[in-house]
Amino acid sequence: MISATDFVGAAAAVASTVSFTPQAWKIIRTANTEAISTGMYVITVAGFALWDVYGVRLSQWPLVASNSICLALAGFILAMKLLPRRGKQAVRETVLDVVDR
Repeated sequence: MISATDFVGAAAAVASTVSFTPQAWKIIRTANTEAISTGMYVITVAGFALWDVYGVRLSQWPLVASNSICLALAGFILAMKLLPRRGKQAVRETVLDVVDR
């Protein structure tokens, strides 16, 4: 049986991971990152990378797994923010082509 502590940890991991999905999907749909803070996402990506290192060093694989997914999503958002408009459009079209298949 799962403990209350493990349940809270799992719920936190799911909530943190899923929280980036709406922003990433909005960027894919619109290719608009104007309102996104570059500084905030640089810090967020660095934070998730550090959490991953911490989790690896402690052999805490649930921590590594959830933070790796967050790192990938936040990294995608940051990359889209840094791409020029043409690059954003190319990523958008590629992702939408894959989704439409």
